[in-house]
Amino acid sequence: MIDLSVQYAGLFLKNPIIAAASGHTSSLEHLIELEKNGIAAVVLKSLFEEEIINEFHNTLDADDQFQSNIEFLDYYDYELKKENVNRYIKLIKDAKQKLNIPVIASINCVSAGEWTPYAEKFEEAGADALELNIFILPSDNAKTSIDIENDYFKIINSIKEKLSIPITVKISPFFTNVSEIIQKTSKTGISGIVLFNRSYSPDFDIEKMTLNTSNVFSSPNDYTLPLRFIAMNSKKVSCSLAASTGIHDGSALIKMLLAGADAVQIASCIYLHGSTHINKMLVELETWMNSKNYLNISMFKGKLSGENIENPAEFERVQFMKYFSNHEI
Repeated sequence: MIDLSVQYAGLFLKNPIIAAASGHTSSLEHLIELEKNGIAAVVLKSLFEEEIINEFHNTLDADDQFQSNIEFLDYYDYELKKENVNRYIKLIKDAKQKLNIPVIASINCVSAGEWTPYAEKFEEAGADALELNIFILPSDNAKTSIDIENDYFKIINSIKEKLSIPITVKISPFFTNVSEIIQKTSKTGISGIVLFNRSYSPDFDIEKMTLNTSNVFSSPNDYTLPLRFIAMNSKKVSCSLAASTGIHDGSALIKMLLAGADAVQIASCIYLHGSTHINKMLVELETWMNSKNYLNISMFKGKLSGENIENPAEFERVQFMKYFSNHEI
């Protein structure tokens, strides 16, 4: 009998598919449906740092609020509401009562500030782990690349001091040296890294002459970016790696495992195909493993990583010259 179970960030998962933070992980009804259809763990929809700060400010008097000098991001368009933290804690508690799979809390953060003590409340509520979804767009000319990298480590260190549950970090590919950051982040003592998060993408409506949102869902072709960096780093990190973005079918799932990922996170394919798509991906995985006589995932995980393929330099290639010289266009 084929065993699909994996270990990710110190958690036992019945299979390698995790529901990424999204609208599908924001309600108990959706969470139950995801588990029913085979998901191995859920990352609750991220609570934004600004929402936690807003909740914190509701407990201060006017003078304290004036002195606090908290910076707010202007590129997120959502309403700050009271009691967001309490609702989130209730969702964690309800999920832990109803689900038999790991429940991972998530915070979308950009700084290490007054919000960090609230992470302890998520642990107290029963969260099995905490994912730090760090969004720092490298667009501030006043900050160097080193400054931005240091912000990541400040956030990680501030949370590590407070929690005993596993901490994972979801990062973007916007670094001068992505592999260096992956490896340095893995050495901070965290339990896992997720490659990569998806940021808001602006676009233009040329008829209405307005700014709007583009590429809400990932494309099935987007998986190649995390594939490359997982393959290059899976044998060089001190923690688990999960792949995210562009994983829409069983084939992409298998490829990520071959690259060395311990698990994958999916969201867009659930929006596009429904929760039953999870089982379809698992059937594809199991069928493929049967065809290759693999009894468990450890038998092939990382088989095509940079440490195991004949020419690992292929992962470093950035130009198409070799391809175009051998193919007609």
